[in-house]
Formats: sequence, structure tokens, C-alpha cells
Amino acid sequence: MRLHAIVFDLETAKVAVEGGATVVQLRLKGAPTEEVVTAGAPFRDLGATFVVNDDVEAAIALGADGVHLGRDDPGAEEAVARGLMLGVSAASVDEAKAGEALGAAYVGAGPVWETPTKPDADPAIGLDGLAEICEAVSVPVIAVGGIDAGNARDCIEAGAFGVAVVRAATDARAVSEALGDR
Repeated sequence: MRLHAIVFDLETAKVAVEGGATVVQLRLKGAPTEEVVTAGAPFRDLGATFVVNDDVEAAIALGADGVHLGRDDPGAEEAVARGLMLGVSAASVDEAKAGEALGAAYVGAGPVWETPTKPDADPAIGLDGLAEICEAVSVPVIAVGGIDAGNARDCIEAGAFGVAVVRAATDARAVSEALGDR
């Protein structure tokens, strides 16, 4: 789970896995469950842990390994009850602790830095905020938001178990090398 690629299509997912991504998260924000299931079917064959963003029903239908839920997304209890690995988003220590209490297997903490891929994101928490979250929970923390090859190692040094990339998903090899995984 060291390099978590958040992708919008199969081709980007393939490139990310070839570059070293160990987790691929399909993010089709606002898409109907049927569309997510159709788009996600080939992801099971990529050889990486497969996580669906925001849609517990799609994750179940796809036989995904997990589901990642934002703080306003429903279904955490159902995801855990159905045996899905649950990931939750957190921009504060309180949110991270709440996610862990729900049964989260990991916390996606951030945004660490501002990011153009999510213009409605919370304010950046910086490396200090990331470190606080890492110290507050016992589950792995994945840093997200503005991560690239130039700052991925800083996130690990702040206590994160791994990093999530969106823009850098197609440059996963460089991020993986920066983490010392290649």
C-alpha cells in the first residue's frame, strides 16, 4: 500500500501499476453505480489491490478489495460487514480517529499540499498536520494531495506509511523511486 494511485481510467491504472503502484483506486466521482461497475471490471486483473472510491455497492459488485469513503459518504458499516478493506479521508486528527473507530484499515490524510485535481478540497494540512494524524492513529496513513516524486519522501519521513498520487499516477515509477521502492 506504499504507492496508492487514484485513477479515472484503465490506461492510467495500467501505467501506474507498471510504475510500481500497489493499490489502484478507481475514482469516478458522481457516476452511477452501474457505470462504475462497467468501468471497474478490468481493474481486477491489474495485479494490484483494487479500491473503489465512494461507492460501496459498486465495490461489492466488482469484488473489489476495498472502498475509500470521504467523510460525507455513507456505507462504512456495510463495507466493514461485507469484508471490504475500508479507507477513509481525514483532514484532521479527529476525523482520522473517527475513521479508525469505524473500522478503517487505512486513513487517507490530506490534502498535504494544495492540489489542482480537487479544487473543493480542505485547506492543506502540511507535513506537520500529516505527522499529527500519523501519530494519532494506529492504522496506516496514506498521504494525499499534491504528492509527486519531489515530495513523496517528505511524507514518509513525517510518518506516512505510503502516498497517494493522482496527477503523478502516470509518473508512478519516479514516485516509487523517490520512496526507495525501486
